[in-house]
Amino acid sequence: MAHPISDAGKAPNPTSHPFSKFRSKIDHLATDISRLGVAVSTTLNPNHRHDEAWEKEVDAKMEAIRDGHRFRSFAGERDGNMVKWHVDGHDYFWAMSELIDQATDTIMILDWWLSPELQLRRPAALFPEWRLDRLLQRKAEQGVRIYVMVYKEVTASMALSSKHTKHALEDLHENIACMRHPDHSGGELVYYFSHHEKLCVVDNKLAAMGGLDACYGRWDTRNHPLADVHPTEFFKSLFPGQDYNNSRIMDFQARSDGLHQRCPTVEKYTSNALAIQDAPRMPWHDTSMTLVGPSVVDLVQHFCERWNFVKKFKYQHDHRMEWLSLPTPWGDVRAHEEEVRVENDAQLRAEHPHLAEWKEKGRQLAHPYHWPPSAQARASEPVPSGTVRIQVCRSAADWSHGIIKEDSIQQAYIELIREANHCIYIENQFLSVLPQHSLECITEFHQYHRLPRERAGWESGMALVQRILSAAESGRKFKVIVLIPAVPAFPGDIHQQSGLKAIMEAQHSPWGHSIFEMIRKAGYDPNEYISFWNLRSYDRINSPRSNIKKMEQKSGITFHEAQVALAKVYVGSEDIEGDVDEVVNIEQPHDRLTGADQIGKKDTVEKAVPLPATVDEAQDLIKRFEDAREHSDEFVSDNICQHAMQDKTSLLDEKWDGSDEEELACFVTELCYIHSKIMIVDDRRVICGSANLNDRSLLGDHDSEIAIVMEDQDMVESVMDGRKYMASRLATTWRRTLMREHLGLLPSQPAFDAKTQPTWGMHPVPHPIEYDFGSTEDLAVQDLLSDEVERLWFETGKNNRKAFERIFRPIPNDNIRTWEEYNNYLQPSSGISTGHVANSKLSATEVKQELSKIRGHLVDMPINFLSDEKWITEGEWLAVNRITLALYI
Repeated sequence: MAHPISDAGKAPNPTSHPFSKFRSKIDHLATDISRLGVAVSTTLNPNHRHDEAWEKEVDAKMEAIRDGHRFRSFAGERDGNMVKWHVDGHDYFWAMSELIDQATDTIMILDWWLSPELQLRRPAALFPEWRLDRLLQRKAEQGVRIYVMVYKEVTASMALSSKHTKHALEDLHENIACMRHPDHSGGELVYYFSHHEKLCVVDNKLAAMGGLDACYGRWDTRNHPLADVHPTEFFKSLFPGQDYNNSRIMDFQARSDGLHQRCPTVEKYTSNALAIQDAPRMPWHDTSMTLVGPSVVDLVQHFCERWNFVKKFKYQHDHRMEWLSLPTPWGDVRAHEEEVRVENDAQLRAEHPHLAEWKEKGRQLAHPYHWPPSAQARASEPVPSGTVRIQVCRSAADWSHGIIKEDSIQQAYIELIREANHCIYIENQFLSVLPQHSLECITEFHQYHRLPRERAGWESGMALVQRILSAAESGRKFKVIVLIPAVPAFPGDIHQQSGLKAIMEAQHSPWGHSIFEMIRKAGYDPNEYISFWNLRSYDRINSPRSNIKKMEQKSGITFHEAQVALAKVYVGSEDIEGDVDEVVNIEQPHDRLTGADQIGKKDTVEKAVPLPATVDEAQDLIKRFEDAREHSDEFVSDNICQHAMQDKTSLLDEKWDGSDEEELACFVTELCYIHSKIMIVDDRRVICGSANLNDRSLLGDHDSEIAIVMEDQDMVESVMDGRKYMASRLATTWRRTLMREHLGLLPSQPAFDAKTQPTWGMHPVPHPIEYDFGSTEDLAVQDLLSDEVERLWFETGKNNRKAFERIFRPIPNDNIRTWEEYNNYLQPSSGISTGHVANSKLSATEVKQELSKIRGHLVDMPINFLSDEKWITEGEWLAVNRITLALYI
C-alpha cells in the first residue's frame, strides 16, 4: 500500500536496523561478488539482457508501448500540465530550493554532476542554510526519503568526484541514498558515455529539470558578471571557493600529487585555484523549468526504472538502496474522440512488464493523478492543473537503462524541425550537425577520421537543411536562429587543444559540406534563412593593485589568504577540516598562448596558501584584511557588467579608487558559455531538457538524456511576418525573454535585493509566469520574421562584436582563416593575461566609452574562423580518431 504524503515520517527505513552497520558490510561483500558476475557475463555476452525467451518477451511488451506513442517514446502525450520557465541559475536554483523545501515524502535527483556544497540562494552570507547539502539534510531529518543518482566519471579524464558526492550526502542522514553509475571496472565496462540528465522530482507531483546541473560554476544572474572581488566587504561574494571557475583558463581539477602537496580538487570546496583579483570567471547562460501535472509521473517512471536497473546488478544486496515500484497507471482526461487510443495506452501501461515485477518488493510511490473513474487512491488534493500538453522523451539504451535503444529525443527534434512553418529558435551547448545523408560529406569526413558510417547521428542537421530548402523553393519566409558557445569549455590555446579542435571541426566543417554550403549549392543564400550567434560579457575587477598591496602590508595577510579564508567560512565548521598542513595553490595569470599541458604545473602556480584550520581563524583573517583599508571605497562598484542591461546608472559615471593604469588592467572579458538545450518552433512548440544537438545526446545508446516536448493550449495574440498570429503563451514568452536578455532589453539583476526579491521568476510552479506584453521591449522582439526585429538582432550582435574586438581582440575571429594567421593574430597578445585589454593604444576612459556601446551579450558568430583549413585537426590522428571522437561529439 502506498504511503500517503501526510505519513512521510512513518515510512519504513531500510537502514534503521540496529545491526545496520554490520549488515552494510555484508551487503557490500555480496554486491562485489554480484558485480564480478556481471562483468564476466557482459564480457562473454554483451547481449545478455536481451537473448533469453522471457527477456525477449519483456522487450516486446515495452516496444509495443513505444509503438503507440509519438516519437516512439516510452511516454505518451499528457494534458493538464503546468510549466514555468526559468532563465539562468539565479532564478532556477532559488525555485529549486523552494521546490525541495516543500517535500514531505520523497525527493528524486538525477544529475551528471552534483556538488553537495552548492549554494542555491546567494549571497551565501545571507542564506547559509540554503546550501544544497544542508537543505537535503533538513528534509531527511523530517522523514523525507531522498534518492540520488549521479554519473560515475572516468577519473582519468574528469574531475567530478562523484565519490565525494555520494559520501558527503549519505553521511548526512540514513534517509539519503546515492547511487553512482556506470562502473568502469569490476562491472559493466562503460568508458565513453555518461548519465547526462538533470532532474529533481518532489513528492511525485512536482519537478525541476532542464540544462542546469546542481553543481559548481552554474549559478549566474542575467548580468553574467566576470568579477567577484569585494576588498572591504567580503560578505558580498557570490562565488566562493570552487564556484569561481573559468574552464577556458583552468578546468576543475582531479586530485594529483604533481606538486608534492595537496592540489585543488572538487571535493575540496575551499580549493579555488583561480586568482580572482586577476582572472575573470566564465559566465554561464542556461534555461530550465519547473512543472506540475500528469507528465511528472512519467519522469518518476524513468527514475524508478533507472534506479532498479542499477540496483539489480550493482546494489542488489545493499539494503540502503531499496527497490522502487513503478507508479500505478492512471486514467487521463482526453477528448471523446481519443477515448479508444487512451484506453489502449492505459491497457499497455497496465501490462508493463516491470509493473508487476517491482510492485511487491518495491516501495510504493503514490501520485495524485488517479482521476475518476479510477479506483486508485490519490496521494493528495487538490492538484494544480495547467494548459500544457507534454510528452516526455529520452535517450536510453542497454548500458544506461537495461532496455532496447530509445532515441525519442532525436525523433522529436527531427519531427519538430520538419513541421516548422515560420521560425526556429535554438540555444544549445553543442551543434554537431553535419548532414548525415550528404554522401560526399559523410564519406570524406569519416574516411579522414576513420569512422564507421553508421556512427553518424546528425539527422537534425539534414532536417534543418531540408526545411530551409523547402521554404526557399516555395518562396516562403523562414528563419532559423542558433546560439552556441564561441568555443567549447576546454582550457588552453585552441591550436594545442585536440579535443577542443575536434568539437569545433564537427560544428563548422568540413567547410565545403556545411549547412551553409549545402543551401548555397541548391542556389539559395543561406544568410536569408539561418544565422549563428554567440554570447560574450565584460566586467571590471575591483582590484586596484596599489590599494590591495597597502592592505596586505598593513594587515600582514595576502589577498589570496583572505580569498581562501572566505571559502573556509562558507564551508562551515561541520565539514571535514583535512590535514593540518593543507594548502591551496593559486594559478598564476597566463596568456592565450599557454597550452593546456602547462596549466597547473609547478612553475605556473603562485606560493601555496595555507588553509585556516578553523572557521574562527578564517573570519579573523578576513576581518584583519578588510580593516586594513585606509578609506572607504563605497563609491566604487564591484562590477560594471550590469550596464550591458537596462540599468539606472551609466557606465561612463563609474568611479575608480586607483590609477588609470590600474583600472585599465582590471577590465576583462570572457565568452558567456551557452549551456541551454532548448528549441522553440513557431512560438508554439518547445523542446527542452538535458540533450545537446550531437551524437552523444541524440543517438540513444550513447549518453542518457531526458527532455520534454511542450505544446501550450493557452494562446495569446501575437504577430508573425506582419500578420496577426496566435502564439502559445509558454513558447512565445520563453523565446522573447531569452532574446531580450541577449539584446540587453531586460533590467539588470542583482544577486539579491530584499525590496524586490524574490521575484515571480524565482518561484516554481504553480506560481504563474508574469510577462509585460505590449511593452516597448516586448514589441521589439515580438515578430521574429519582421525586418525590424532582424535589424535589431543583427546590428546589436555586430556592434557588440566590433567593440569587443577593438578592446580585447577575442578568439575566434572571422579574419583568421588559417593557423598561420591565428598565430600571427595572437602574437601581439603575448604576455597579456587571458581576457584582459589587448589594445595598448586605449586609455581607461576610451575603454569605458567603447564598452558603453555594448547592449546585452549577443555577438555574431565568426563562421569563417579557420575556413581555409580543410581539417582543423589535421595531423593529430593519435589524439582525434574514431575512438576519441566518441568522447567529443
